Amino acid sequence: MRKQIYRAAGMLQLVSVLILLSSCGGKKTASDETEEQLPLVKTTIAIAQMVEQQVTLTGNIEPFEKAYISPAAPMRVERIFKEVGDFVRKGDLLVQMDISNYRQAKIQLDNLEMEFARLDTLFKVGSISQQQLDQMATQLEVARTSYRNLTENTQLRSPINGVISGRFYENGEMFSMSPVVDGRAALFTVETINPVKVTVSVPEQFFPKVDKDMNVVLSLDVYPGQHFNGSVFLKYPTIDPTTRTFTVELQFPNQNLLIRPGMFGRVVLGFGEANRVVVSDMAVLRQPGTNERFVFVEKDGRVERRTVILGRLVDSQLEIISGIEPGEAVVVTGHNRLLDGSAVNVVND
Repeated sequence: MRKQIYRAAGMLQLVSVLILLSSCGGKKTASDETEEQLPLVKTTIAIAQMVEQQVTLTGNIEPFEKAYISPAAPMRVERIFKEVGDFVRKGDLLVQMDISNYRQAKIQLDNLEMEFARLDTLFKVGSISQQQLDQMATQLEVARTSYRNLTENTQLRSPINGVISGRFYENGEMFSMSPVVDGRAALFTVETINPVKVTVSVPEQFFPKVDKDMNVVLSLDVYPGQHFNGSVFLKYPTIDPTTRTFTVELQFPNQNLLIRPGMFGRVVLGFGEANRVVVSDMAVLRQPGTNERFVFVEKDGRVERRTVILGRLVDSQLEIISGIEPGEAVVVTGHNRLLDGSAVNVVND
């Protein structure tokens, strides 16, 4: 019995020693545990290099000019001379409206001119006063103005060179002044399609560099691989504070009429080269719900969140307009657990 008790006590001591040795041999320091819990990141060094300053923008092809043809008052359409697709020159007769009022105005004008001639003769021989002659001259001028207005509104002519892009009435119909296109009343629409234009919104950093007659290049999905050269026609003088962009109208010659209003196009504006900071596109993140872009810059084992303004994507490198300096270490992987000021464990190969 005594031997069994000694044996059990010995076994208990052995187990205690083994537990003690095990706990001592596997124990980790606090620094080891902290290092394993830090987010693992990889970084790359931001560098400066010459970057071609180009901006690619999208827009729809528009007619260079567009005219809405209509008389100034409701009247009956007597005869239409042109059809959709017809090319017209400035001054070409498009529509003849009802001439009833025109004829009456012509008869009244002829009568007043004869009366003025008669009174002018009487004035020269002293039979009437200057006041009487002046009154008749005023009536004659009013009649002439009315006749000119009726002439312009009875014979409707094209104010521009272009093509008929819309016809909205038939012969004999009553022009009612009701809106039929683009919220306007019109018998015809005439569009200038040589040249055409594209209106784009350009980022504000390029405002000082955009000049009139600056060359631009247009590409269209409908003509793969084909490019059309154009120029800046109009630069708006103000910046939109909401989008931080300004409006530019670009003009493109269209002698072969390959470009048509309504087509979707991409335009490239070139501004030469500039020395810019570039980083891997994997380093740049987007703030959800906004257009803000940011990166994490690592220094001495901690990261700083930086908002950046982007330029072009060149291969897999993003041009950084502002927010990073050359030589700074930027996180490219391991962003998930990062916050501004987080400690990190850099594991670059």
